Amino acid sequence: MEAKTGRSELTRAAIIDTALLMAAAEGLESLTIGEVAKRLGMSKSGVFSRVGSREALQAAVIEEYDRRFLQDVFVPAMREPRGLPRLNAIVRLWLRRVDAVESRLGCIYCAGAFEFDDRDGPLRDLLLDGVMRWRATLRRTVLQAVEQGHLRPETDVDQLVFEIDGLFIALMRDARFLRDPRAAERAWKAYERLIRGCLATLADAALPRD
Repeated sequence: MEAKTGRSELTRAAIIDTALLMAAAEGLESLTIGEVAKRLGMSKSGVFSRVGSREALQAAVIEEYDRRFLQDVFVPAMREPRGLPRLNAIVRLWLRRVDAVESRLGCIYCAGAFEFDDRDGPLRDLLLDGVMRWRATLRRTVLQAVEQGHLRPETDVDQLVFEIDGLFIALMRDARFLRDPRAAERAWKAYERLIRGCLATLADAALPRD
């Protein structure tokens, strides 16, 4: 029984991984039980028995994307001290992930925001929840940088979060659509400029690159 359960879990992981690649490249609406089954050489019933309906598969993909993103960006950044060091680490790791993953496969949150911007329903809510939780994480990190004295007390935290987040949306367009090989480098320079305008002291002016 344990061996059977283990195989089932491995198969489910393969289903979600395949579906995630499809969604990143073609959008969440491209996902169907039949197409995923075809790509994996499985029966439709075999896929359905492990993930459920098409909507359940789409939700599982969003949740898995969120898990991987946090594992690559948020978790390692938490090893850095609170404040600007942690914020710098988040941005560096985010850039690294875009370069390694999203620039090749696409970003489910960026694409999903346009795909579901005018649609209501549980999938939109799930996407929105992930985006807003990440925005809240950025806001908390920027606020800590202010509290630690790294950024000026009068820093407009919400504006800075908006601009940092906006950098990555621009980065995705330039990296994927314009195919600019210097897109990540430009994004980092833009981030440096943003932060320099908010620094509390000149001693904080040197931003580590990697």
